[in-house]
Amino acid sequence: MIPVLRYRCCVVYTLFLLLTFIDGRHVMDAACRLELIGDLQHIAQPADLILGGIIQLSTRSIRNNDFTFRDNYEVLSCIHPAFHFLRHILVFIFAIEEINRRSDILPNITLGYKIYDSCAIEHKAVQSALSILSGREEAVPSYSCDEENKVVAFIGHLMSSSSLSIAEITGIYGYPQTPQSVCSKSCLPGYRKTLLEGQQKCCYYCVPCPEGEISNQTDMEGCRPCPEDQWSNDRRDICIPKIIEFLSYGDTLGIALLVFAGMFCIFTIIILGIFITYKDTAIVKANNQNLSFTLLLSLLFSFLCPLLFIGRPSEMSCLVRQVAFVTIFTVAVSSVLAKTVTVVLAFRAIRPDRTLRRWLGRHLSIFLLIICSSIEAVICVFWLSLSPPFPDYNTEIEVGKIILQCNEGSAIAFYLTIGYIGFLAVLSFIVAFLARKLPDTFNEAQYITFSMLVFCTVWISFIPAYLSTKGKYMVAVEVFSIEVSGAGLLGCIFFPKCYIILLRPELNVKGNLVIHTEIDKM
Repeated sequence: MIPVLRYRCCVVYTLFLLLTFIDGRHVMDAACRLELIGDLQHIAQPADLILGGIIQLSTRSIRNNDFTFRDNYEVLSCIHPAFHFLRHILVFIFAIEEINRRSDILPNITLGYKIYDSCAIEHKAVQSALSILSGREEAVPSYSCDEENKVVAFIGHLMSSSSLSIAEITGIYGYPQTPQSVCSKSCLPGYRKTLLEGQQKCCYYCVPCPEGEISNQTDMEGCRPCPEDQWSNDRRDICIPKIIEFLSYGDTLGIALLVFAGMFCIFTIIILGIFITYKDTAIVKANNQNLSFTLLLSLLFSFLCPLLFIGRPSEMSCLVRQVAFVTIFTVAVSSVLAKTVTVVLAFRAIRPDRTLRRWLGRHLSIFLLIICSSIEAVICVFWLSLSPPFPDYNTEIEVGKIILQCNEGSAIAFYLTIGYIGFLAVLSFIVAFLARKLPDTFNEAQYITFSMLVFCTVWISFIPAYLSTKGKYMVAVEVFSIEVSGAGLLGCIFFPKCYIILLRPELNVKGNLVIHTEIDKM
């Protein structure tokens, strides 16, 4: 086999030298010029299985006439064979002969070849492919004149443009050929192809898929978006479920808020216990004992409200949490307003007849508490009836996550309830500020003024902070505002009283409390 191979290689080498010599001859006398064209159309070797090869052997091709689309089919002729292309055909033949020589690769099967010259142009390469398929020089599409030598595959061209042209023809006949670009590597999954401007369509660069899109195959023209509830992984080759995020009990932020809420609940219970223990003392009876207990209970429930805000939102929790919060805080602020009005009436009200004064002393605070709380209750009823809150999955707030949150339903109703609480707080602040210099050894109006200042400051700051945050941090801002404003009321109003009860009992007598005396007179 080796001598035969050497013989064939020598023949091919000699033929190329001859063609090159003939093509380069130039005779000065036109009459003596030999009109020969070096034309090596193809080389073939019959066998059981045939490989088609289209290789550049020449640098130019000619046709007798100018080509138009109305002309009949014309076989192109190749001229100017290039000696340095000889290595391509030698390697092709050597590889075929080496496979045939080894019995362990294709036992009992021999490989042959049909090698055509492409002349470095796509038109000739397509023509050569059709000739190999037809088994004759003049190609006959969809018909083979050589049934004995079956072509099983094609070897692509060095030029990507010719290889792609060949592949478009052979692909119709089902031949396995995937020509690889000589200027670009394949784009792996997670990337898409972007053509290089002014280059062949096989020349491109690979661009990573953007977030939320993937490509799961090699050399994809574009990336496809993931479904709404999914997101691309880091490699951008598969879609994975989005993380569902909400303010949970396991979050560091959620744990911190619960710890503070628990601390304030404990403080409130301790103060409530102190007031119950010393309920018969003057400082507890002063300025309406019932209002003090109502305010303490409302503050205790307000500190428990975070339990409704933290955790996975559900239909029930979304319905209850805002309504419970605004109702409880309305009762708390209404209690403070009633306490403040009681102080003012005790000193500045025009003294009416004894019956009216007695009615005011006993019923005015309860009347204010009921009226103010009822207005908030009516707003909440309309809110729940017309546009109630509901759990909502938001996929647009944060990239790659689904934010599970309570949609307030009606933003107008939500801010209306908050605004009403703010109105009561401002009203309490104004009344307490006017009563801050009343003659009282323990003037509660001063502490109410400061507590309402803290309360209003917190909720005024709440609005821009609430609007500028998203997702679970929006919930955290509201919970933090509830805790801080409640702590302001608890500390400013009740801590001074506990100080007197526990550490200065000598001040906790009726004679030292002017307010208590004036209210008794009413």
